[in-house]
Amino acid sequence: MNLAVKTRLVNLLWIGVFFLLLAAITLPLILLSAEYHFKISMPWQALITVVTTVLIQLMRKEPVHLVTGRINWRWLKLHMTGLLIGAALMLIPAFFLFAGGWVHWKSAPCELSSILEVTLIYLSVAIAEETLFRGFIFQRLLTSIGEWPGQILIGGYFLLIHLDNPGMTGATKAFAGINIFFASLMFGLAVIRFKSLAVAIGIHLMANWVQGPLLGFSVSGKAGSSILIPVFSTGPVWLTGGNFGLEASLPGLTCVILFIIFLYRLKPSEKKLP
Repeated sequence: MNLAVKTRLVNLLWIGVFFLLLAAITLPLILLSAEYHFKISMPWQALITVVTTVLIQLMRKEPVHLVTGRINWRWLKLHMTGLLIGAALMLIPAFFLFAGGWVHWKSAPCELSSILEVTLIYLSVAIAEETLFRGFIFQRLLTSIGEWPGQILIGGYFLLIHLDNPGMTGATKAFAGINIFFASLMFGLAVIRFKSLAVAIGIHLMANWVQGPLLGFSVSGKAGSSILIPVFSTGPVWLTGGNFGLEASLPGLTCVILFIIFLYRLKPSEKKLP
């Protein structure tokens, strides 16, 4: 067996160990939640993925920052960059729909506590999903099978997890599915280019927050408290995203593709993935 094949098999084996470790942590919590009637909320899920990542790195005798990026001022700057990209991902298509007369907004009666609560949920979603999909597993795939095979495999996995979201029907399902897959490629490129989860978490968090709590659209089919309420006039579902949100709209998909091109053409960080 040559070295390349051995390295590939070892990395795939570690992915299997990660899933076993994730199951070993999650299954007892599921049993406890059924027994004591509590919900495994998004903050819990974020904690589970982070703890699993820490434990797998301890097993490998490697520092956690090789997966997450070193938490320092550079990480915070990269995170801010991600937040700006995430905001643009939703503000640009929203402005397009407003300029075309397909949507306008009115203020919504909401409490600060509700906005803070939903913000915590979206922060937890960003941490949980990016740590799971673009963290240890993704980086082992990059090392074992290469960049684009790894991207496509994780993109398919990311899409599969979201297929049962509310509103995934008809034309909306097609546009939402395409957008989710391409969003995974965008998040993956952010990790590859910056060698850190900082940008991907920032994009994920702010795209969801601007789409939902700020502009009042559903986020992946799920509605919640918001500062503004969108009022739709005319326009097909594929243009506005309908009940699924801007991420199921043609303008939203176009923005994702443009940012993929931007990240693809961006000069990669000199730091190497582990």
